[in-house]
Order: sequence, then C-alpha cells, then structure tokens
Amino acid sequence: MASRLLFLARHGEQDRPADGQGGPDGASGDPPEAGLSARGRRQAELLGERLRGVPFAAVHHGPLPRAAQTAGLVARSLPGVPVHATELAGDHLPHDTDPADLPPAYARLLAAYSPAERVDGPRLTAAAVARFAAVPADGDDRMLVVTHTFLIAWLVRHALDAPPGRWLGLSQHHAGLTVIRYSSAGPATLVAVNDVSHLPPGLRATGLPADYRF
Repeated sequence: MASRLLFLARHGEQDRPADGQGGPDGASGDPPEAGLSARGRRQAELLGERLRGVPFAAVHHGPLPRAAQTAGLVARSLPGVPVHATELAGDHLPHDTDPADLPPAYARLLAAYSPAERVDGPRLTAAAVARFAAVPADGDDRMLVVTHTFLIAWLVRHALDAPPGRWLGLSQHHAGLTVIRYSSAGPATLVAVNDVSHLPPGLRATGLPADYRF
C-alpha cells in the first residue's frame, strides 16, 4: 500500500501595512513583490522547528517572494531536503466560480480577475492537484508545499470531494499547517487543518480578517 502525507503551509505574514493584513491573499491587496515582515520571518522559523526531523522527499514553494522566503527559512530546519520553486504552488484563482448568489465580497473578489487569469488559474490548479494530491507509484513519501491560501483551500475542498465553489470561505492562518494523506487504500484523509500550535498567541491569526480572530 502506497501513501503520501502532503504538508501544506501558507507563507508567513507579508511586509505590508497592518491595517490591511486580513483575508485571503487574492482578496487582501498584497503587492506581488511583498516579502515577509519581521513577524512573518519568525512564523516561518517556528514552522521549520515544528517540521524538523520530518523525512520530506522535497519542499516545493510558489515563486512569489513571501512564499520563497518562507520556504527558505523553513528549509534551514530540514538539512539535505531539496527545495524547488514552482508556479504550480503560486497565488492564482483555483476555479472560475460563478459569482451569482455569492455574498458581495466574494463576487467583488472574483470580478477582479481578468479573463486570462480565469483560464490560467484553474489550469495551474488542476496541474497542482495532479502533481501534489497523488499517491506515489510505490512506498510512502512526505512532501511540503509552501503556498497561498487559495491553493490550500482548493486542496482541502478536493480532499473532501466538496462542491467546486466551496473553496471560498476556507481561510488560512499565516504559517498555518494543513496535512492531507493520500493512500491507494481509500479516499484522502484530512490529518490536520490550519494547525498553528507551533505559534505563540501573538503570532497567530495574522492571515485572517479581524472579525475571525479569537
């Protein structure tokens, strides 16, 4: 029986004004060139400490600076594990969801994407599912993907076989950890979702809207 444990981590908090830090990446107005804030760097370091000793086959990360920097800091705790940048783990629209009957905030979010992004994003996401949400040909492996909230939401939705539009509303903490197990013996299993037990209270919930925080 072959299986994969897929570890999904959202990047750390990006360097941007504190009054706009909540919400998913695509909804929050984050400039693409934004790197990590001081808090984001610490979140990434603690995520690395949490994952120290896990025998990953590889670390994959999106090409934007906030994901690349997070992966680099995490990789310090994973000596010898190869690290790869890939557009498949980038920040893109996972599904061209029909905005009809959606709450106004979601409809506005979707309307901001260009026709090209509505084609390219789902294409890249489908390729990401084929690459990451897969069972190895034989044996077991563990893979870490440092990415953005939309791809994590889509992979959680995919694991649950939920309706395509249900990726909306699945928000992620910065440096939150989600783990999905894929096995030849049965359907995908959610092992952990948005786990931030490696972060102290002051470093949690930085990626969520203010009214979601607790």
